Amino acid sequence: MMNKPPIDELVAKTGNKYVLSILASKRAKEIEATRREELATADRKAISIALDEIYKGEITFKGEEE
Repeated sequence: MMNKPPIDELVAKTGNKYVLSILASKRAKEIEATRREELATADRKAISIALDEIYKGEITFKGEEE
């Protein structure tokens, strides 16, 4: 099984695995809440869509400011 998008590149975009998992989880929940009918017929899960959006830069987050 091949990971698309690559996990290493996703982690680089968010800073660490913890932030990536929280961000992806929250976005997947939003997708499930708003696109139930679309997901029922799609071959992708909400978490896959969320990770793809993070990879493309469509989803951003505000990190701690130094």
